[in-house]
Amino acid sequence: MIKAVVGANWGDEGKGKITDMLAEKADIVVRFQGGANAGHTIVNKYGKFALHTLPSGVFYDHITSVIGNGVALNIPILFDEIKNLTDRNVPMPKIMISDRCQIVMPYHILLDAYEEERLAGKSYGSTKSGIAPFYSDKYAKIGFQVSELFDEDTLKEKVAKVTAMKNVLMEHLYHKPLINADELLETLHTYREMVEPYVADVSSFLYEANKAGKTILLEGQLGTLKDPDHGIYPMVTSSSTLAAYGAIGAGLPPYDIKQVITVCKAYSSAVGAGAFVSEIFGDEADELRRRGGDGGEYGATTGRPRRMGWFDCVASKYGCRLQGTTDVAFTVLDVLGYLDEIPVCTAYEIDGEITTDFPVTYKLEKAKPVIEKLPGWKCDIRGIKNYDELPENCRNYIEFVEKHIGYKITMVSNGPSRDDIIYR
Repeated sequence: MIKAVVGANWGDEGKGKITDMLAEKADIVVRFQGGANAGHTIVNKYGKFALHTLPSGVFYDHITSVIGNGVALNIPILFDEIKNLTDRNVPMPKIMISDRCQIVMPYHILLDAYEEERLAGKSYGSTKSGIAPFYSDKYAKIGFQVSELFDEDTLKEKVAKVTAMKNVLMEHLYHKPLINADELLETLHTYREMVEPYVADVSSFLYEANKAGKTILLEGQLGTLKDPDHGIYPMVTSSSTLAAYGAIGAGLPPYDIKQVITVCKAYSSAVGAGAFVSEIFGDEADELRRRGGDGGEYGATTGRPRRMGWFDCVASKYGCRLQGTTDVAFTVLDVLGYLDEIPVCTAYEIDGEITTDFPVTYKLEKAKPVIEKLPGWKCDIRGIKNYDELPENCRNYIEFVEKHIGYKITMVSNGPSRDDIIYR
């Protein structure tokens, strides 16, 4: 059976924890899009980890961790990440890298930083991980596929051609040092040695595994609102964050994805620029940020303080609809235990009209939140395993959200570790 674990909102919803938890009863976990520009935080018996490229199943001996063809593969970062695990006594994971995966090149990272510098105050809030230049090159057909590392003549020819193109930008747009083609080729030879033991025909492997009845988890990065088509364009990422793309980014038929677990936070947070209707500021935001997540709401990759807000039913309903949600996993609910009352954004007011439909970006910029307040439960709910044992106001909050988003909340996370979960 194939299941996708994806985000409903801006990312940082807790997909890593849910994937790590579900991996206990799975066989394979696949990253299918994005790169090392966002991270998943995992807390387990080995400690607390921020994963960037590795799938969140790497802590189990029985899991094969797959980097799918849709991923922006930063090879040095991947291997640093593996070393970070093994240095902390995590057994070496079983890793497979798609031969059709494309490589984040050193110049992609430089170009990302140079472009943000050039745009100055009008920048997109990039993590400067090279993701936009990487996907630009992929679709302009001048990217480097992992398989091309193993064809030396083509590799040499392509390095020369691409270096000449990039150096025009380096010299005339950014006024930065030129790329040395010989050094770049040497770097790619090093990359080839690093990945060679792990490269495989992933699509074929997953097809056979699915046919044999194995459980495969597709792990998404970021969330619906960062999707380049359906998100808050242009403040989005450069690869599709939707479960539907899991089929493409892993090389599977779309009808084989049987379950879509969409992860929603019990409040809102976002890293990076863009419209965020339910955003809060000042002391109110600082307190939620400080109490949030496990050790505070800061980006797992960037360390940037996340922007904070109350739960947004409009954005979450939209996010769940586009993901094709079968189950909602509702996370970090325990964080809200300090509040006397909990504000929820149930609708938007745009130009004097009330709507529960998520609009396009220029209308979103004008939207004001319509807030309803629910009584808080004022206690710690960590350690509770049964839904019926949650405080009444806590259950009321879950059921209120469920009614407004229109999708069944089947998992409630009430703490950071993989065991802090309540099934409904």
